[in-house]
Amino acid sequence: MQMHTQDMTFWFLLYMFVIMAYAEADLASDRGALLLLRSSVGGRTLLWNASSPSPCSWAGVTCEQNRVTALRLPGVALSGQIPPGIFGNLTQLRTLSLRLNSLGGSLPSDLALCNSLRNLYLQGNRFAGHVPDFLFTLQRLVRLNLASNNFSGEITLGFNNLTRLRTLFLENNRLSGSIPSAFDVPNLNQFNVSNNLLNGSIPAKLQTFTVTSFMGNSLCGKPLDSSCSGNGTVPSKPITGQSGSGQEKKNKKLSGGAIAGIVIGSILGFVLIVVLLLFFCRKKSSQKTSSVDIAVLKQQEIEIRGEKSIGEVENTGYGNGYSVAAAAAAAMAGSNGKLGELNGTGAKKLLFFGNAARLFDLEDLLKASAEVLGKGTFGTAYKAVLEFGTVVAVKRLKDVTISEMEFKGKIDTVGAMDHENLIPLRAYYYSRDEKLLVYDYMPMGSLSALLHGNKGAGRTPLNWEIRSGIALGAARGIEYLHSLGSNVSHGNIKSSNILLTKSYDARISDFGLAQLVGPSSTPNRVAGYRAPEVTDPRKVSQKADVYSFGVLLLELLTGKAPSHAVLNDEGVDLPRWVQSIVREEWTSEVFDLELLRYQNVGEEMVQLLQLAIDCAAQYPDKRPSISHVTRRIEELCRSSMRDDQDPQHDLVTDGDEESR
Repeated sequence: MQMHTQDMTFWFLLYMFVIMAYAEADLASDRGALLLLRSSVGGRTLLWNASSPSPCSWAGVTCEQNRVTALRLPGVALSGQIPPGIFGNLTQLRTLSLRLNSLGGSLPSDLALCNSLRNLYLQGNRFAGHVPDFLFTLQRLVRLNLASNNFSGEITLGFNNLTRLRTLFLENNRLSGSIPSAFDVPNLNQFNVSNNLLNGSIPAKLQTFTVTSFMGNSLCGKPLDSSCSGNGTVPSKPITGQSGSGQEKKNKKLSGGAIAGIVIGSILGFVLIVVLLLFFCRKKSSQKTSSVDIAVLKQQEIEIRGEKSIGEVENTGYGNGYSVAAAAAAAMAGSNGKLGELNGTGAKKLLFFGNAARLFDLEDLLKASAEVLGKGTFGTAYKAVLEFGTVVAVKRLKDVTISEMEFKGKIDTVGAMDHENLIPLRAYYYSRDEKLLVYDYMPMGSLSALLHGNKGAGRTPLNWEIRSGIALGAARGIEYLHSLGSNVSHGNIKSSNILLTKSYDARISDFGLAQLVGPSSTPNRVAGYRAPEVTDPRKVSQKADVYSFGVLLLELLTGKAPSHAVLNDEGVDLPRWVQSIVREEWTSEVFDLELLRYQNVGEEMVQLLQLAIDCAAQYPDKRPSISHVTRRIEELCRSSMRDDQDPQHDLVTDGDEESR
């Protein structure tokens, strides 16, 4: 019996030794493959510790049971072509993310040996050639993203083999031909082939997707507006007058008199246009040198209708050369438009708050050159440059329905609000027809313009330090407002109301104005930011402010405008879109591409994302207070400053599991 027990122990130990040796050999093979990848591609060097026997601690590498199961290297400036012989050794990979690099050439054929692969993210590279057939043998694939590459050729029925596939993104390539009518991937719920060279009709199985999945091609059929002809192509419009009897064709010929009439009419029309142009040019010139009446202002406002609020449309050219007198000229109704009569006995004056320096008066303001910044929620904003160089922002309020006494009481409360993250209200002007507010001018414009404006070659990307600093400044400003009383809220928190100094410090605008205007100004002012429980935009609680701030944080992190976020190509609000991505464990897919290069603060980005989701909770009692939010952002900012000492810390939160 004892001998038998010893034999069993011997064989068990031998078995464990063999298993451990085999596992170590497999991990060594994975390690060698990763080092080969590092030496094969150019760009930023992958700072992996080659002396370490285990790759499991390397940035972007995830291991389970002594095998590499995930490799995530998004946006790390890799370039060149991946040779065969790498992925054939990484056979336990379940997630491979090489997105947003500059890798090119064809996909390595030994990727076919990664038969456990579930998530393949290759978007934003330069891969070329046909979509290789070996991808169709990876039958465990759940998510496949080949968007924004240079793939060409046709979409084949090979995709039908991927029966578990739920996401297929092929947009922004050079795919051509038609989509096979028998195309049928049973579990597909995200699909996009927009901006390719495809033609023909859309297969029945794909007609449940929306228009944006197919735009930028020559496709026809549902869901597109264009119907297909009998051969499955977009029908061309018939040319009228080319069919019918010979008499009809004869009637189409123009007589000589008709031709002469057309020529004379054209000449007269041209002369008339020239005369009108000269007339309007002279009229515009006279407007620049004479007093500007209220009609000019109203015309200006018509011209800029639909523009964004203050700080977002600076230097648009609207209103350049006009005087701020346009914004106050209505106050001169009954005084024959003479500026001087405003300064006589009993005339209204520009009223300053507190100890604000009175460097100018109403007459100086009326003489100032100005340009329209934009048409906002509560009125039109102007940048005014006074004769001695001072620059201020002037807001002309609209739809003010309260009495002068009530207006003065409310605006005095606004003028008394004093915090470094609020835009100071310096002065105001009130008359029966005009109400003007004078603020400090913010040279960098709004956060909305910075996030969603021009992203051309000369633009400086918004890094984590700037974005987190803006978030902290805005939170502190809102916290101050909430500290003034339990019934005090902002009511209109959005990125266009977060203005920036030259050092990117956040300043909140439009606080306290919701109580000054009538209901016609408020219904649509917070599209995308409004809390679900808010039915009257003029009555917003502090918890509703927290919701709007949560959406603002999501906007900072994702780079998406709240009113334009999409999920499965269907319009939804930004919080729901983010929650759906996080629920699928694709957390890093949420972040703005400009943030992904700052991988040393990945943990802080994820924590701020979670805080934003908490703020945008459906029910008010589930949302934190703004004081709690401010403290958390302060902690994240301090933490990210410490993390700057470790520039190789990587963001490794891509989802790698099939949803169950």
